[in-house]
Amino acid sequence: IAFTNNGQRSLEYLHVNPKGRVPALVTERGILTETPAILAFVAQSFPAANLAPLDDVYAFAEVQAFNSYLCSTVHVAHAHRMRGHRWVDDHAAIVAMQAKVPQSVGDCFALVENELLKGPWVMGSAYSISDILRATRIASIRRSTPSFPCTRCATVRTVDHAIPRASAVSL
Repeated sequence: IAFTNNGQRSLEYLHVNPKGRVPALVTERGILTETPAILAFVAQSFPAANLAPLDDVYAFAEVQAFNSYLCSTVHVAHAHRMRGHRWVDDHAAIVAMQAKVPQSVGDCFALVENELLKGPWVMGSAYSISDILRATRIASIRRSTPSFPCTRCATVRTVDHAIPRASAVSL
């Protein structure tokens, strides 16, 4: 999907996901949308990959909570930089939202680092679907905002160095 020309709003893609958002995953049983649902589907479809603690209901809920935080808080906080028009029409308000993004997203990553990480990986010593999402959130922020100072958090540096070596995923 090419965001530069609003590919997510094309008629072809709207047949896949009427929400006009990414991601969407076409499966044998239908189309899934929303990142936490897709990640849970992948983890449950390939249990041998050990991408989530599927045998522990509480730990799996913790994975879902982390993933939901990245999607509903971190992603939205960052989206204010380039999609303020979704929330307000006033130009001055959009400019104010854009100015707040470095602080709000920085605060989000500080919370991830100081409170939510359980070890070198999100859930501790095991690589999981949460690490995939954390890496993609960081990559997305860097791609759209190269000057964004998210390198201040050690968690970002950990992702930078560890993800390419992880055997469960290739970015």
